Amino acid sequence: MDQNELLIELRDNEWPFEYTDHDRQIARAIVYDDAGNFYFCRASRDDDFGKATIIETSGGGVEKGESPDEGIKRELKEELGADVEVVCKIGIVSDYYNLIHRHNINNYYLCRVIAFGEKHLMPDEIEQFHLSTLKLSYDEAVAEYEKRRETKLGRLIAARELPVLRRAKEILGSAEKI
Repeated sequence: MDQNELLIELRDNEWPFEYTDHDRQIARAIVYDDAGNFYFCRASRDDDFGKATIIETSGGGVEKGESPDEGIKRELKEELGADVEVVCKIGIVSDYYNLIHRHNINNYYLCRVIAFGEKHLMPDEIEQFHLSTLKLSYDEAVAEYEKRRETKLGRLIAARELPVLRRAKEILGSAEKI
């Protein structure tokens, strides 16, 4: 792990802790274009976590035999329809979903969009989560995360993702890309 990469460990203070029965390796990305726009997923959920509309970085579980670096490119193609250049790894955020007894190891990347094409969403992403793409400025993204703190799930996601988004802006600012 690069010394400049984030390493954040978070707890779930929204639901009581009983036990953790599995770890999930996840690849996620802060995705941007050359015009300074950022791309996220919006999900409207009504499940065990409650009824919530959330903003979240694109990404998902790393498949067996796949590295997080490979997984992020696949996930961004599926969820955003984006071909990307992986600029760098931002870091790892370890967090928990006590409600489903899961420990998440979120590998975050900074990715620049090369081109957009067709999305390849999974049936549950369409039917259960109503996944859609959000194109936002940095300030709009921060405001959307803050707005979504109204729900337990929204608070968990904002705690995990806002520090990563801030670090991405620092990286891009030092590279004078925003």
